[in-house]
Amino acid sequence: MELVLEGLRKAIYMLITGDPEVFRITLLTLQVSGTATLISLLIGIPLGTLLALTRFPGQRLLLSLVNTGMGLPPVVAGLWISIFLWRSGPLGSLNLLYTPTAIIIAQAVIASPIVIGLTSAAIQQINPKLRLQIKALGATRLQYLWFLLKEARFSLLAAVIAGFGAVVSEVGASMMVGGNVKGYSRVLTTATVMEVSKGNFDVAIALSAILVLLTYLTTLWLTLLQQKR
Repeated sequence: MELVLEGLRKAIYMLITGDPEVFRITLLTLQVSGTATLISLLIGIPLGTLLALTRFPGQRLLLSLVNTGMGLPPVVAGLWISIFLWRSGPLGSLNLLYTPTAIIIAQAVIASPIVIGLTSAAIQQINPKLRLQIKALGATRLQYLWFLLKEARFSLLAAVIAGFGAVVSEVGASMMVGGNVKGYSRVLTTATVMEVSKGNFDVAIALSAILVLLTYLTTLWLTLLQQKR
């Protein structure tokens, strides 16, 4: 218990004194996870809507693959992305391995199936009579899609929260593709793991406390948007 209290005291001290390394890591964590979440939304919402509204052969198989992807182990995503980004890999010429961009790619791959699955479920739960009513009122295709997304906005914001929560707390893929380079690709999760491996448990607890605080404040903001009337 004394170790936990010491870690919390250190976290408060780091925040109050404005530790430059901690603020750099925290800002990079927010930038990387926020960008990855945004990319997953740009990919996931259109694809999830398409899966929910169209009927085609193999649709259930595709949905099952999406649902499987929602539980994709991050280390698996990190491994395959590393293979693609290795110097001898298909995308090796881009020199993205061990960069923040590589972490964004990995986190976007992890979050996208979550957003796709939750978006598809949200659209499918809309009352079919409402869909018919919207069409009967003469709505264009874009208006029809807009009304459906507006109707499912609470569930869509839940998808945003779930996607962000999945990537901001992820460590395996970030470590594999980002390399945990100080001052460049080190984020809160990888920094915490490194401090634990060095035996600096008080610093690790401090970093984990800052990560929890960052996650809470972000999800609180999203929750307030979700519940806004």
